[in-house]
Amino acid sequence: MISLERIRRFVQHAFSLLINSHFYIFGTAPIYQGNLKYVCTPVLNCYSCPLAVTSCPIGALQSALATLRPTFRAVGGGIPQAGLYILGSLGLVASVVGRMPCGWLCPFGLIQEYLFKLRTRKLALPRWSRHVRYVVLAIFVVLLPLFWIDPIGFGETTFCKFICPAGTLEAGIPLLSLRPELRQIAGVLFGWKFLVLVAIVVASIYTSRPFCRTICPLGAILGLFNRVSLVRLHHDKETCVECGACRTICPTGVSFYDGTDSANSPSCIRCLRCYSICPVCAISVTTEQGRKVINQCTPKRRAAS
Repeated sequence: MISLERIRRFVQHAFSLLINSHFYIFGTAPIYQGNLKYVCTPVLNCYSCPLAVTSCPIGALQSALATLRPTFRAVGGGIPQAGLYILGSLGLVASVVGRMPCGWLCPFGLIQEYLFKLRTRKLALPRWSRHVRYVVLAIFVVLLPLFWIDPIGFGETTFCKFICPAGTLEAGIPLLSLRPELRQIAGVLFGWKFLVLVAIVVASIYTSRPFCRTICPLGAILGLFNRVSLVRLHHDKETCVECGACRTICPTGVSFYDGTDSANSPSCIRCLRCYSICPVCAISVTTEQGRKVINQCTPKRRAAS
């Protein structure tokens, strides 16, 4: 029987390939701008990546907010429809599965997981660091694009411009490699973003998914839906033997058996590794009404596997 973790890994690779399937990247290195670019997938995947065929919701949201002021002046009021579409699509996905796209679909999350597999001493992140992503979301994704206005009236897409390591890895480095003329105008800003990427890469070797846990604004948005989504995790306190296996294997450091987190913590990316490892099957995947989504194992069957 194929394990749930192997299925998750297959889905991660397949989805990463699916949304990065524009393979005509040589020569002029064109960026795909077909109809699929109107689709925002619920993961970080840079619009400017030569391979990308879909859009990043955080980049698209910033662009919608950055153009809000000139659009308001030109049309006479109203919020751009693009912004409503982005928020609506994210809300639809998150209301069904919460933050599960982070654990099952995100290409940059997959890269961090592979980096963490390198044999080194592992370090724990302080619990307060999980709140930083909300600060990044509020300031760099919402406020600065609205109020940091350039001379012609457009806002700055500050998260993409100054922070996003996924954009640097997927778009910045490939484009500079394929188009030498861009290297002359890269400047100090690209150097700064490259340092941010290096810092995240190094941190990923020593601690699990540091970007997802402390910085990612998309994870911050999706995580807010974990407690109200249709699909949820259920932790049976009476069955739990408090062995600590779930906390040990959790890539985001969630621990709900000792009361420090709930089974649907905003930090949970719903990778279901805790479900797979629990020796007494105290964790189950349910709907809002408590119905099982995945057939819960029995301890006897778990021991046999």
